[in-house]
Parts: sequence; C-alpha cells; structure tokens
Amino acid sequence: MTSNASLVRRLLLVCVAMFGFGFAMVPLYDVFCRITGINGKTEGVAAAQPAGVDLSREVSVEFLARSDADMPWTFVPLTERVRIHPGDLQIVEFEVANRSGEALVATAVPSVSPGEAARYFKKIECFCFEEQALAAGETRSMPVQFYIDPALPERFRNMTLSYRLYKSAHTASR
Repeated sequence: MTSNASLVRRLLLVCVAMFGFGFAMVPLYDVFCRITGINGKTEGVAAAQPAGVDLSREVSVEFLARSDADMPWTFVPLTERVRIHPGDLQIVEFEVANRSGEALVATAVPSVSPGEAARYFKKIECFCFEEQALAAGETRSMPVQFYIDPALPERFRNMTLSYRLYKSAHTASR
C-alpha cells in the first residue's frame, strides 16, 4: 500500500512539473525568438539611430497588413514596397479604419521574413510599440520609422514586414 501512495505522489509531481513546463514555454519561446530573430520576431522597443549607410547595396522591403477575423478594422500599408540602403532611415505609413459602431483597442504584432533577417530590422518609431485606440468610424495614418542594420548579411536582398492587428484585452473593459 505504501508503494502505491509513493507512486501516486510521484505521478502527481510529474503532472505538476509538466504543467509548469508547458506554462513557461510560451514566454521562454518568445524571448528566444526575440534574441535570435527566429520566427520573424523584432524588438518591441525603439532602436538607436544607425551609425552609417551602406551605399554599395540596396534591400527591398515589402509591407503587408492584416486584421484578425474578429477585428472590424480595415488595415493597409500606404506603401507596398521600398528599396533602401542598409543604415538609411525610412518612414512608411499604414492606414487603419475602425468600421464598427464602437470604440475599439488593438494590438499590432509585427513579423519580419526571412526570420533570420529580423534581428537586422530596426524600428525607431512604430505604432506596434503601444496599443491603438480608435473611436467608431475613425481613420488614422500610423507611421513606422525604421532602418536595416548595415550588418545584414549580403545574402538578404528582400525582406517583408508584416503586421497583424488583434483586438486588445482592454477593449472588453471599456
């Protein structure tokens, strides 16, 4: 009987450990992706100004925007593609319009592909740094100021910056 109780305790301990490990994996994976640039994660804070411009090459950057299925907003890039020299500052704008009859708050999640190049995509100013609140029927232009780090390996000539808007948890509390 005592061996059964010991086995049950061990199994419960394994279940608790597995739950804790599973719960911790999401934030650990997010940190890992931000550090390594895997999965297209970019830094969520403003980058410093670039040190210099590499005039010997250009990188093409394409812009994409999508709203989550339950988000009644129109979200589009006003510029589809730019060609820039690494280290050169660039500003592009996205337009968002709240088509619903109520005020909503959204969170924009950026992604850069190829994922290996994400760590070289440096945002100085971005609407993705903060939640965005729009009144019913409101339309707004939202800028992104960025540069491509001149340390970007030569094999990367094309990049894509995409955003997806999600309804914020703060929307429900309003």
